[in-house]
Amino acid sequence: MSKLTGQQIADEGLDGWAYLLGGLQTRIHTKNFPTGLSVVNAIGAAAEEMNHHPDLNLRYTHVDVRLTSHDERAVTDRDVRLARIISSIAADAGAQLESSNVSRLELALDTPAGESILPFWAAVLAMEHLSGPDIGDELRDPADVLPTVWFQTSGSEEPRQRWHLDVWVDPAQVQPRIDAALAAGGTLVSDAEAPSFWVLADPEGNRACLCTWQARGW
Repeated sequence: MSKLTGQQIADEGLDGWAYLLGGLQTRIHTKNFPTGLSVVNAIGAAAEEMNHHPDLNLRYTHVDVRLTSHDERAVTDRDVRLARIISSIAADAGAQLESSNVSRLELALDTPAGESILPFWAAVLAMEHLSGPDIGDELRDPADVLPTVWFQTSGSEEPRQRWHLDVWVDPAQVQPRIDAALAAGGTLVSDAEAPSFWVLADPEGNRACLCTWQARGW
């Protein structure tokens, strides 16, 4: 199976799904727990038949789904096929898929000394240290519950930014979130890297980036 780029995934026209940081995600609104449980069971049966298993999070009124091919560390045709099956399962159950409120969170530590502080955060968070040409140096939760932590080289002048959030969203959701942030008293610090990411700050100057798959080549 070959990795699919963001544009290839967008061309598939998967309604209700968002491509976020190496995975396809959706939220299935099931209205009640029994419907959610039946949807999860149906997805489980389909996944077993395909021998390709999604990450599922069953809540009282919805089911969150994330699809990725772990052997490729990316989205492949398998994920697209399973996404279409899951969409059909949801439709048969009278449940609705949506991606407008689905996101993926990373924590970025801006530091001039990433190598020296990385072991501390790995120990405190009990995370695995992963490195490589495609991922740099980052810490990941083996259970994929906590956000990934990565280290961004910065200057040492004070005062300086320490932590910032990277919030991965579907491209269609960027402007609504920017509008909401500005209405809440925030500022748009920079759109120089758009549509890859936009930098926002709260009234105290704490920063967050809205990130998408666009203009990244993957």
